[in-house]
Formats: sequence, structure tokens, C-alpha cells
Amino acid sequence: MTEVYVSNPGFHRATGDFPDPGSVTPEQVASSVAAELAHPAAEVPPARDDADRSLAGVAVTLAEHPDPADPFPWIGLLMVHGSRHRSGLGREIAGLVEERLRARGRGVRLAVLDSNPGAPAFWRSLGHRAIDHREDRRTGRPCSVLHKDLPPGPPRTIGG
Repeated sequence: MTEVYVSNPGFHRATGDFPDPGSVTPEQVASSVAAELAHPAAEVPPARDDADRSLAGVAVTLAEHPDPADPFPWIGLLMVHGSRHRSGLGREIAGLVEERLRARGRGVRLAVLDSNPGAPAFWRSLGHRAIDHREDRRTGRPCSVLHKDLPPGPPRTIGG
């Protein structure tokens, strides 16, 4: 998993999650993932390359938000290996994550940091829309909250 994190220094510069975005260590990644998994409804499903089974990306999901007034599952992170950017893998992973979350609610939410300017366009292209602007729960950084309806029904096909 460290390789996926290390391959995304631009994302880490934008988020400020690591003190030296160009030198992320396995211990820092383990600590970051452990913090995500501290929430009992969190999952970190890996995305593996079909050809060699290497880790190509990672997602962090919450089946329920820590705020009991929010009934939606959340995507906390979607990160694709830097060598796979713009390959369609991010879209594919997002679609698979949405399918996993579809059974848990009628929609999905996520927050994109204002310091990560490319993220809103990516998520809007997948059908998400901005519904709020506020600070993130963990560090107080400004972000936009996006929502996508996930109507019940048969699973949709990815890539086809």
C-alpha cells in the first residue's frame, strides 16, 4: 500500500497529510490507514491489477458516517497508483465502490478538500453534485461535500 501512497506526492502536497509528501514511509501509511479503520464502519478494499495482482489503488469507505444525523455511506478516500492516473482505473474503482455501497443506502457522499482542485471535476464527471461546503471532521480543512444518488436496482456493469 505504501507504493500507492508514495506514487501520489501531488495529492499529499494538496492535503498536507504527510510532512514530506515526496518521502512517505510505510509507518506513516500504516498509521494513516489505522486511523481510518478506527471507525467501526470503515473498510479499506484494495484494487488489484488483473494481470499481476499488484496493488493498483485503494479506497476507504464508511458504511455509515460518524454523525448519526447523516444516513449515507461515505467514500473517505480513493487513490490510484500514480502510474495508472488517467487510465480509467479511478472511474472503475469508484463504480465498484458505489456498487458495494448501493445496498447500504440510497446514495453516497464524500468530501473533497479545497486544496485538491482536480478532485471536484473527477467526481462531478461520475455524477456527484456539491451539496455543502464546510470543514472536514478530522482536521478542520475547508472542503466541499458531494452527493450521488444510488437508486436501488440491479447492479450496473462496470466498463460495459
